Amino acid sequence: MTQKLFTKNFLLLILGQLTSLFGNFILKLALSMYVLEVTGSAAIFAGILSIATIPTIILSPLGGILADRANRRNIMVALDALTGVSVLCTVLLLSEKNNLAVISVLLVILSVLGAFETPTVQACIPTMLQGSNILKGNAVVNQVASLSYLTAPILGGVLYAMFGLKPVMYASVGCFFLTALFECFIKLFYQRSQSKGGVLSVIRQDFLLSMRYISKEQTNIGKMLILTAFSRFFVMGITIVGLPYIVRTVLGFNAQYYGAAESALAIATILGSIAAGLLTTKLKIHRLSLLLILMGIFMIPAGIAFLCPVNPMTKYVTTIVSLCGMQIAISIFSIFAVSLIQQKTPGHLIGKVMAYTSSITLCIQPLGQIVYGFLFDTFSNTIYLCLIPTGIIVCVIGLSTISFFKNIEKEPQNLSS
Repeated sequence: MTQKLFTKNFLLLILGQLTSLFGNFILKLALSMYVLEVTGSAAIFAGILSIATIPTIILSPLGGILADRANRRNIMVALDALTGVSVLCTVLLLSEKNNLAVISVLLVILSVLGAFETPTVQACIPTMLQGSNILKGNAVVNQVASLSYLTAPILGGVLYAMFGLKPVMYASVGCFFLTALFECFIKLFYQRSQSKGGVLSVIRQDFLLSMRYISKEQTNIGKMLILTAFSRFFVMGITIVGLPYIVRTVLGFNAQYYGAAESALAIATILGSIAAGLLTTKLKIHRLSLLLILMGIFMIPAGIAFLCPVNPMTKYVTTIVSLCGMQIAISIFSIFAVSLIQQKTPGHLIGKVMAYTSSITLCIQPLGQIVYGFLFDTFSNTIYLCLIPTGIIVCVIGLSTISFFKNIEKEPQNLSS
């Protein structure tokens, strides 16, 4: 008998993710606008955000250990309730004298809580779903995140313009408490883990156990983590740094054109998520290398456009179409890759392995942004020297993974639940 995708548990998880992500996005948007108005400096807010990501990177493995040791439903309820309380306390404490300090502390607290929430949510999906539904479930979660990213900034901007910072923060508090309410009704099987020794001893044992599993027992999972992270290295470098630089500085278009480009990428992400769900049974594992090759191929036309004597609008359209194609390919690849890791990881390790996925990705993305920031500055008059070689490198990486994915396809996909 085929298992339903939208079970009661999964629906509650999706509703919780929708309200939680929406609350997060409108909160971050309002805070960024407020800091920009107060300081007049984008660099200050960017610096605060960068510092605030450090706890997530450091604490994610600990969050994975907690996700495998404790009741995942209770963890999610507690974390979203704490997030709501933290934002509420910030609103009450916020004043003109301490605004930046209080906002900085809030962002750090949100980063700490995020380190525990992300691996817990990702570990819940293979607990709720089975087989091909795991991939479909990840696709739905990705669609929800993309829709929130697409709509929340618009609504958040309108709310901020009409009412100011504090009402938007109160709205986000409501979102987090509503999320916690949804999660209260989720029912997950939980068996208390037996542990020997103190807390530090348990953390050390779990960390060593999961690292041994990735590095010795299931080396393909470790390779998949690295491959997923490096694909993000190129994509984030091109989209987050390259796209605004190309649109605003190289082509000289205004912010509306950049906004349209960002919206196009968000829509491409949604389309990629939908495609991943539709390709669940049709796309075989050994063909995942084709997605990496397609990512590289899509980058090349954008570079060629800057080699040809065409007008700025043609370059703009070509770049957007190319990057949207790349975004669709990376969305499908990421969903399949995460689902594959989840299917191959035993239930008592899934939280820790998902935490490593988050940590590696968080570490590699800023590195990609720094590298491509330097490259685009260096080759500002010859943008094609950034885009075309990147496309070729990604194509080569994709070709080199053909045998890797063929070997994975031969292995059993579900070890335990």
